[in-house]
Order: sequence, then structure tokens, then C-alpha cells
Amino acid sequence: MASNRSSNSLLVPHAMAALDQMKFEVAREIGVSIPQDGYYGDMATRDAGAIGGNITRKLVQMAEMQLAGRASR
Repeated sequence: MASNRSSNSLLVPHAMAALDQMKFEVAREIGVSIPQDGYYGDMATRDAGAIGGNITRKLVQMAEMQLAGRASR
């Protein structure tokens, strides 16, 4: 049965600010400038992909650390 929830909606709505902050941090780390006007249409696909890939890598690393902490208890 299909869900009424969009597949890209956040389960924790307040997490949007944290995800935005992580986006800016990752972009700064890899040397990609985020447009100040909020328009991402001129951003290269390669840069956007690098930001998304690094965010995913960090989120997986954070989850692994949490799971490892629970397993050692």
C-alpha cells in the first residue's frame, strides 16, 4: 500500500537547519562556494554531487559511530 508521505520529506522537521549547516561546512571544506543569493542554478553538477556525496559520507560515519557506541555498552 502506498504511503502518503513524500520520499524526500524529513522525518524530523527541525533537522533542516542542521542539514543546511552541514551543507555549508562540507562546501567550505572541499572549496566550493555556495551562492549568497540562494540560486543554485549556476552551480556545476560536479560540485553539487561532491557536496551531496560528502554529506552522505559524514552522515554514514556519524551513524556508524552511534551504532558502535551502542554495541559496546
